[in-house]
Amino acid sequence: MAKAAKTAIKKDPKQAAEAKNYTKVIKAVRSPKTGAYTFKEQMVHKDKVKEFLAQK
Repeated sequence: MAKAAKTAIKKDPKQAAEAKNYTKVIKAVRSPKTGAYTFKEQMVHKDKVKEFLAQK
């Protein structure tokens, strides 16, 4: 589990509520040249996770 920046969240409750709507998504992407896998990481809004995973 990653450490959270708790001090920033405690100061502003609006930011805390908005931050809970984001998810870190990690997608394995295969290189067409070598066939090796690389990983693409991105912070995505929870409503757009399926769109991110559907991208090629």
